[in-house]
Amino acid sequence: MRLSHHYATALPETVSKVIPQTLDGIALQWHNSELSAQFNLPTGDDLMAAIFTSGGKLAVNAVAQKYGGHQFGQWNPRLGDGRGLLLGEVTDSHGQRFDLHLKGAGQTPYSRQADGRAVLRSTLREYIASEALHHLHIPTSRALCLMTSVHSIRREHEEPGAMMIRMAPSHIRFGHFEYYFRSRQADTLDKLMNYTLENYFTECQRHAKPHKALLTAISLRTARMIALWQTFGFVHGVMNTDNMSIHGITFDYGPYAFVEHFKSDAVFNHSDYEGRYAFDRQPGIALWNLNALAHAFTDYLSTDEIRECLALFEPTFLSQYRYQMLNRIGIDDNSDNEPCLHQWLALLEQNNLDYTLSFRQLATADPSVEMSSLRDQFVDRKAFDHWWHDYRQRRLTKTNNNSEQSLTELNPVVIPRTHYLQHAIEAAEQGDFGPAEALMAAVKQPFSDNRITRNFQQPAKHNSQVSLSCSS
Repeated sequence: MRLSHHYATALPETVSKVIPQTLDGIALQWHNSELSAQFNLPTGDDLMAAIFTSGGKLAVNAVAQKYGGHQFGQWNPRLGDGRGLLLGEVTDSHGQRFDLHLKGAGQTPYSRQADGRAVLRSTLREYIASEALHHLHIPTSRALCLMTSVHSIRREHEEPGAMMIRMAPSHIRFGHFEYYFRSRQADTLDKLMNYTLENYFTECQRHAKPHKALLTAISLRTARMIALWQTFGFVHGVMNTDNMSIHGITFDYGPYAFVEHFKSDAVFNHSDYEGRYAFDRQPGIALWNLNALAHAFTDYLSTDEIRECLALFEPTFLSQYRYQMLNRIGIDDNSDNEPCLHQWLALLEQNNLDYTLSFRQLATADPSVEMSSLRDQFVDRKAFDHWWHDYRQRRLTKTNNNSEQSLTELNPVVIPRTHYLQHAIEAAEQGDFGPAEALMAAVKQPFSDNRITRNFQQPAKHNSQVSLSCSS
């Protein structure tokens, strides 16, 4: 293991040293062998000893990071790693460097009177979601391991405590830049800018205007990530700026969900009373967040330069989204085909159909037949028939016609549906990880229809929209 502490060494004024605190009966439950092998990390008892033994290699230089953030549109300077610790960075044989971040490690100077702990429910949800998104090819943080305990944590009710290690290129958030700009710590902001350029955006460092290139790169990466969220029906749930990664990866999983019965303005966070983070508002919120980040660049760029950077978000998002979606339904990527896509989505919403399964069924439908069996899924069959007549012509005349196999490789049959997650959580809380392991095996092969995935394909029997808690 090649462990380093570049961030804490370069920016000591932005962190506080904290020793991880163990939980009663802590035990390693899940371990990501792929990541361990890639970064030559310790496993099993060696991993636990490296974290929790006095002087353990992964604990001795652990730090909590300070940052702020806009939460539901309101600035909050009193944020930071309230229960997570940056253990350090590890490098693989190709020179790729990732953070190791321990979640649920106990109180820090930024806990704000909270207990600094995490519960099994939230850690299990994050582990499964991050692996699901990774295998859907959506940029995301990854989970290295999940540790269970016999310690009870009080949230809405008593829940089992747990810990996990998350891996990401870094844990630098939009809120890092915002905090040091808004608190008028210009020297620290400058160091943070330089550190980011030197370590993560070296291609921008070589640009004639590095800071403009950096803001542009963050905007483009964010646009591409959001396009993939919208493509697969992922709702993050709490897109505060402290939950936004500069790397354009899905980060800080909370009350997330995938849209099932299609509702374009779906909201799953029960604290989001006004629907700020609804499914269809995610692109606009991402741009809002980028604008909040851009304020930290005002000492480096003119207003016009900042506008130029942010102006790239919308066309990048729209082109990426159109490319992904039109490919999913097997027709050419051009603006003339956009109405066909929009009509398909409107049909799904009007007929209250499952988003993921409907795309999968369309992928396997035969466009050569005049009357598709898909019509039986629709209440308004006349509207579907009209759409199908138009769609099949577009699909049959596609320039590079996809085979059914290639379309199924673009349309998953499995997503981590909330009702399957809840069943897995309830069993795990009773000590049975069988359902969680079965669900994990399924989400790792989302495009395959086989005996492993078949048990996790169906939407919930009830049709009501779930409401999820932010507590974790």
